[in-house]
Amino acid sequence: MTTSHRAAHTAPNALVYGDVDLNLLDGSAVWAQAMMQALSLAGCRSRLLLKAPVRTGRLTDPIAALPGVTVLQGPPPNQGPLSHRRASGRLARLDEEDPCDLLVLRGRRLVERVVADGRFDGRIWAYLTDIPQSAAGMTPADAEALGRIARAARHLLCQTEEMRCFLETWVPDACGKCVLYPPSVPEPEPGTATGPRDAAGEPVRLVYTGKFAPQWNTLEMTRLPGELAARGVRAELHAVGDKIHRVPDDPGYHDRMAWALRTAPGVVHHGGMGRLDAMRTAAGCHIGLGWRHPELDASLELSTKVLEFGMLGLPVLLNRTPAHEALLGADYPLFVPGRGLTADAAGAVAGAVRSPELYRTAARRCREAASGFTLERAARRLRALLDRAFPPEPAALSGRDRPLRIGVAGHDLKFLDRLLDRIRALPGVQVRVDAWPALSRHDPRASLELARWADVVLVEWCGPAAVWYSRHKRPGSRLLVRLHRFELYADWPRQVDIDAVDQVICVSPHYTALARERTGWPAEKLVTVPNWVDAEQLDRPKTADARFRLGMIGIAPARKRLDLGIEVLAALRARDPRWQLSVKSRMPWDYWWVWNKPEERESYAPVLRRIQRDPLLDGAVVFDEFGPDVGSWLRRIGFVLSVSDDESFHLAPAEGMASGAVPALLPWPGADAIYDRRWIHQSPDAMAGAIAALAADGWEEAGGLARRQVRESFSLDTVSAAWTELLTAGATDRAAAPVA
Repeated sequence: MTTSHRAAHTAPNALVYGDVDLNLLDGSAVWAQAMMQALSLAGCRSRLLLKAPVRTGRLTDPIAALPGVTVLQGPPPNQGPLSHRRASGRLARLDEEDPCDLLVLRGRRLVERVVADGRFDGRIWAYLTDIPQSAAGMTPADAEALGRIARAARHLLCQTEEMRCFLETWVPDACGKCVLYPPSVPEPEPGTATGPRDAAGEPVRLVYTGKFAPQWNTLEMTRLPGELAARGVRAELHAVGDKIHRVPDDPGYHDRMAWALRTAPGVVHHGGMGRLDAMRTAAGCHIGLGWRHPELDASLELSTKVLEFGMLGLPVLLNRTPAHEALLGADYPLFVPGRGLTADAAGAVAGAVRSPELYRTAARRCREAASGFTLERAARRLRALLDRAFPPEPAALSGRDRPLRIGVAGHDLKFLDRLLDRIRALPGVQVRVDAWPALSRHDPRASLELARWADVVLVEWCGPAAVWYSRHKRPGSRLLVRLHRFELYADWPRQVDIDAVDQVICVSPHYTALARERTGWPAEKLVTVPNWVDAEQLDRPKTADARFRLGMIGIAPARKRLDLGIEVLAALRARDPRWQLSVKSRMPWDYWWVWNKPEERESYAPVLRRIQRDPLLDGAVVFDEFGPDVGSWLRRIGFVLSVSDDESFHLAPAEGMASGAVPALLPWPGADAIYDRRWIHQSPDAMAGAIAALAADGWEEAGGLARRQVRESFSLDTVSAAWTELLTAGATDRAAAPVA
């Protein structure tokens, strides 16, 4: 496998297309405008391809005026909107003319078409709409289709943490690809009134902006002025928008909605507007409407309208949902009570009108919530993603007349996958991979070709691949070998021609010293580079009960000591029955090389019996399915245990630290050379006592400290920088491979 060399540049080139008609004001149009604004603020050079011929410039003109942005016309006026197939073809032609670094797409069916065409693999940043948002709705066909998208994408942009966790649970290939990218809203224009209003004035002005559709309760909204009049409250509904849905199951809906906008008492229909004009109209009102049909209560998305109204200082009438409670608080005063009927909505509005204190509380909550979703924050989030995706050229590569060729070889590269992404992204680098199908099986011709081509070869695992490459090294090239615990106790290190190896990389100081002791290799050949943790992916808000939940990741082989984890749990439950243990692991019988050993089977039997029979542990141990969705799983975990007899590094506590969980380790050899001694305890009882004390007082502070420590020492950014230095060392003074 070969990756092409990417030229160094400072402004990534973004191509953007959404299944969006920018002649109409709705949430998707607002998304397109906000995305282009954020890309511009983040310093991208961006092109937006339009889906439909321009009939009005109220949305496209502000986009075209942004620095670094070009708006590309879609089909000519005599044609209809681009189909998904035509859009994919047009994007491919644009990429031929001016290759893009990232392709930002919105809409599931569109993304499926682009992925099927195969041109943009690895460059797609997909914002998916129209996807299942519940376990009941996720069919095997949906999961398979979303998996294909995830494999082709660089990033999947998720509005909410709930959406990210849902995708990671049902689409394993999405893990590591999902990034949080919430909606963003512009700050109000200077002079726009955003302070507390007096809703008791006559009439109270309600406002709705966006599309008109059954699930958005827009027809019911036109009845609110009448319902409020019956309660002695004069009211108007100010409706902004010109997109009325045509509903196949209800052919008369479009006409009823249009008629209500024209004729319903108290309704003022302003028609379509640009986003800023719509916000100006809303700023002159008292209460924003985000009230929807209960069918949407399970949505994992966040309404942009709630944030826009909040930014203007308007309280918003909303359904009570977990997402809205998390955003505004369970006691937010403008949740629609009862069954969410029109009368219930009118009652909530009337209550806010008659209670200035309640009204001001709701307005303040919405304003505070919206302040976290500014365009500037969205741009910073994008800038961080872009900086990681497009790093600067390493200083060691400047002035070279061709890219540095890096070969990577091994039978199992899972521990290198994200590092390889970072290495491939470096300007001035080409990467090829010699993937061995098994530990001792490979294609000698392909391996020899790589050895002759590469300036640097990195071999993962000091096994047969390291032996082979040490005996076939090209003069003038460099050879790096990464050593794990697994190989150190085998015969392969003694078979390696250490004179041909430039560096042996170990993951911890203890194993660096142990490798020196067991092999006798020169000390200058050995270097320590720790395992990496994707701190950005794992740093997520904790669930309410995380404080009382222990976690273990991996319990096989027996030296992982599940029995000691159970000892810690039992000691805690003797104090407080709220304590639980979640185990994320394959079971020992899932590994043939473990379960074939009688001593392994015998070690698990008593602990599994205890879990089943000990009344103290009743219902307290949960075995979660093994899988890559560690980020979402860790949201429920307050403490991550490491109770093994021996580890070379043990990634689990570091992953927990990145999530804000507190690590708890027993003193296995070398633990104190990797982790802060404050997290290391001398016995299960001592560990349980320390955990109980922190849960009572100081757990959040300890989690914050752990998070900072892992970012400083083991973050993907930090470890990638160390690997970049290793791989590019001496790049300007080595003999070059012949041009291939």
